[in-house]
Formats: sequence, C-alpha cells, structure tokens
Amino acid sequence: MKLHSRTAKHRSRPGLPGRLARDEKGAVAVVAAIVFPVVIGAMGLGAETGYWFLKQRKLQHAADVAVYAAAVRYRAGDAQAAMEAAALRTARGTGYQPDIGTLLVEPSSGSTTTSGKISVELTETHARLFSSVFSSEPLVLAARAVAEVKGGSKACVLALSTSVSGAVTVTGSTDVKLTGCSVAANSTATDAFLMRNGSALMSTDCVYSVGGAITTTGLTLTGCSQPVVSAPPVSDPFADIVEPDEMQIDQLPCRSLSHISTSTYSFDTFPTGEEALRFCGGLDIKGTIVLKPGLYIIDGGELTVTAGASLTGNGVTFLLANAARANLTGNSDITLSAPTTGPYAGLLLFGSRLGTGVGHTVTGNTEWSLQGAIYTPTGAIDFTGNSTVTGGCLQIVADRVTFTGNSTMETCTDEANKIVVGRTVAIVE
Repeated sequence: MKLHSRTAKHRSRPGLPGRLARDEKGAVAVVAAIVFPVVIGAMGLGAETGYWFLKQRKLQHAADVAVYAAAVRYRAGDAQAAMEAAALRTARGTGYQPDIGTLLVEPSSGSTTTSGKISVELTETHARLFSSVFSSEPLVLAARAVAEVKGGSKACVLALSTSVSGAVTVTGSTDVKLTGCSVAANSTATDAFLMRNGSALMSTDCVYSVGGAITTTGLTLTGCSQPVVSAPPVSDPFADIVEPDEMQIDQLPCRSLSHISTSTYSFDTFPTGEEALRFCGGLDIKGTIVLKPGLYIIDGGELTVTAGASLTGNGVTFLLANAARANLTGNSDITLSAPTTGPYAGLLLFGSRLGTGVGHTVTGNTEWSLQGAIYTPTGAIDFTGNSTVTGGCLQIVADRVTFTGNSTMETCTDEANKIVVGRTVAIVE
C-alpha cells in the first residue's frame, strides 16, 4: 500500500516538458517586453524620418519659388527690401513658416548683384517627435536656391512711366533710326507704345511694352518679328545715382555765361569736396563755349542754346534742378559727351527726380552729336520740329518720350549703355 501511494504521488507531479513549456512562456514575455519598445521606436523613427524628408522637400520648393520671385523683382530694378518682401510672400504661399525660421536674400556666393545672380536661404526649426528620446536638440531644416537674371539686349529709349498712355509716342512726320538697340515702355496701358499717322517712321531692333503696342506700317523691326507686349518692366539704369540735394546746391554761388566764356574758368566746391558750377535762373549758351569736364547745375529757368551758337565739351553732365528744363532750339552746333567715370558716369543731361512733370524739348533745326544719356525719370522729353540728332551714341530714359514733327534721331548702343531689355530669369542651383 505504501508503495502504491508513492507511485500515485510520483505520477501526479508535472513532467519535465511541462515545466519547460511554462518556462518558455515566461521567456517570451520577457523578450517581448524588451523588444516591443525597440520595434515601436524604430517604426516611429522611420515614420518621423519620412515626415522630415517631406518637410525638407517642401522647404526646398519654397526656396525655389521664393528665389524666382526675388529675381523677378531684381530684374525690375527693385531695392533689397522689395526683393525680400516678394520672396517671403511667395514662400509663405507654399506653407513656409517664418515664425519658426529665417529667410535671407542676397547675391549668391562669390558674386554681386551686378552679376545677375540672387540666392535665397530658408530655415525652419522644429521640435523632435520620437527622436526626442535620443536627443533634446531641435531639428533645423535648411534649403537654398539660386536664380540668375541673364540674356537680354540693349535698348536706347526707355519710358519709365508705369501707367500713362503713349509712354513712347511716334507721330507726325518723324523719322527715328535706332541703330543696334530697342525701345522699351514700362507703362501697362494698352497703347504704352503708340504710333500715329502713316507718315511717322521708326527703325529699331525691337519694341518691348509692359502693356500693349499700337503700330503702323512705318515701324521697321530688325531684331524681332513684332513688338513684344506684356513684357517685364525694365529697371531704371541710373536709379542708384545720387543727385545733390537742394541744401547742397544753395551753398554754391550763382554763376553766369561769362564765367565759362574763357578757357581759364574754375569750378566751385561742395562741402563734400565735389566740384560743380551753379547757374541760377537758367543758362543761355551764346557764341562759342567749350566746357571743361564736370557738373553744371541749372538751378531753375531754362537751358537754351541760341541759334548760331557752338557748345562742345567732353565729360560733361548738366543737372536740371528746381524745375529747370532744357529747351534747345535754333540752328546751333552741339557736340557733347558724358563722363565715363565718377558719380555721374553716363549722364549727359540729368533732370532732377524732384522735377515731376517737367518737359524738356529739342526743337527747330538743331544738329547734335551726343554721347551719353538724357535722363529725366519724372519728366518728359519731346523731339519736335525739324530736330536732328546724329553722329553720337545717345540713350533716352524719361517718364515719357515723344518723337514728332520732322525730327530725325540716329543713335546707337555701346558698352556704356545700361538699358537692358528682354532678360530672363532661371533657377540655376
């Protein structure tokens, strides 16, 4: 009986395989407790990596469209602030968050704005998600893009007005011959470039108009098949030239024609050390005048050249201040060239930016040989009567330009010409 009891008791004990099975279940639970967080963490990191990759792609897209917008504003001649505003506005439209990032617009590395390359750099700073287990440092995403304004051709007539009708007008029996250069109008009017009357003639490389163009059979285009309308605006090529302010001008003594009638005359000096001569109430050129290189300020009144007079000079700039105007009439001889260096390089006639609406006229049987630019950004220039301009390289930049009467104007483009039309914008990096 005792033996039987021992045998029964022995059989009631669990066998070795059973104990092992229970032990394996416990091991799996321990392994699972250790591995599952790692697996879940790895899955989370994978998902987070994909998320950041998508955010990086979106940031690069924002940089691409932002630099294009900035380059368009640069092509139009806008200042740095306007370029930055355009870049920021465009980047925001793609979802860029400036409150957690930075935006930098500047010339691309190793270049200046004159090279035509603009770069935009964007950053966004984000708090980490799953990866915060491994690092508490925020994640900084960055993107950079570079655009280049390139190509284009030279123009020698540019109307800066953004809205007026007939910003460039060719009418009457005029005959305008522009050699190797184009005409541009920044006005959005449907007739920004306007030709009237069948007898008006103009020959030029091409016509570029931000708005529209109304032409006649008198228009001859040698560089394009038809006027380019809805063109981008052309930047003011002399916008960075600083003109003396009224206080500076008032510190110069008033001179007269007699002062420059001898070859020994001298210049007066601004407090800054710059030399100039001031003519109060206008200047009427009579006789034979040979000008020395320098700045000649017409402070009010008119700049005129009397019939039979001769005016010559190299490196000369006339500044028309205090609503002064040029009224060149009569059968006179004018041979002038603008300075090639210095603060007024390229400017032959500089109508003050404060002279809004002032009109400058070339009329009568006037023969000129001019090298340089007539620049009156807020005024108008009218070629009327029987005026003739030949033998030089003349550029005209004004709020409005009109050719009428029997005027004949021959001009050309050279290395000093800063008026560029037809430029394109391309993302290069």
